[in-house]
Amino acid sequence: MKVFNLHCEQGHAFEGWFASAEAFDAQVAGGQVRCPVCDSTAIGKALSAPRLNLGAEPPPQRQVAAMPTSDQMQALFLKMAREIAASTEDVGERFAEEARRIHYREAPERGIRGLTSKQEADALEEEGIKVLPMPFAKLLKGPLQ
Repeated sequence: MKVFNLHCEQGHAFEGWFASAEAFDAQVAGGQVRCPVCDSTAIGKALSAPRLNLGAEPPPQRQVAAMPTSDQMQALFLKMAREIAASTEDVGERFAEEARRIHYREAPERGIRGLTSKQEADALEEEGIKVLPMPFAKLLKGPLQ
């Protein structure tokens, strides 16, 4: 397994795992490697230090976690926003009306997003209609970069 430090033409840094250097080259040539932040396929390798196994017994492993960097958090945030945009229908200011129609089976069941007031969102919750405030809703209106 090869782990490469990668970057896109916009300078976003991320990591990629590949079976071999040849597998990396083939996937990049086929447009299969994409930047998680801007979705660019213009990907390059950054310099990285190799890991060498010199036959010594490795120290015992323990489970650890590292906090994601701000670039990684941005990439995850944008990935989530893209997935929400791709899997929901924007019903705009008709959100409350359409949510009720779906809840009461007057319209086909599907994921929707849109705009409503806090009071209307509370009324939907009281009716048993689950809503989730999206503080990044404006991101879904334009290109996600």
